Amino acid sequence: MKNTPHFAQLFLRLALAIGFILPVMDRFGWLGTPGSPTVGWGNWSVFLDYTNALMPFLARPVANVMAILATAGELVFAVLLIVGYKIKLAAIGSFLLTLAFAISMFIFANYRAPFNYSVFVVSASSLLLATLPNYKWSIAAGK
Repeated sequence: MKNTPHFAQLFLRLALAIGFILPVMDRFGWLGTPGSPTVGWGNWSVFLDYTNALMPFLARPVANVMAILATAGELVFAVLLIVGYKIKLAAIGSFLLTLAFAISMFIFANYRAPFNYSVFVVSASSLLLATLPNYKWSIAAGK
């Protein structure tokens, strides 16, 4: 049982990373076309429409930039979590990104949406990962 915390943090890192990579692949149409089973967006323009729906307080061009930044963040956080580099920084970034997403969903989509899709759980999991004192199986052990 002495390796259980190390396995748990590695499992959490990989689960978060895959949870970021799959939606990025979805918005680029790599998982299927819009309307296909298990496809949320299917292309970039559908994702932009969704992003704009979650940020009606921003002008469309600004919300589109936010979509780019969110996608870049998800991709960077996923890679960092998988390879085990700057884990604490990636975990804090993913916490903030998913918290903003969850709050926007709660306010502008449907109060149940962030709970149905476990976005608050992902955010809390990222925060928990950021609080761990060290990270085994990482490039910079302990960081």
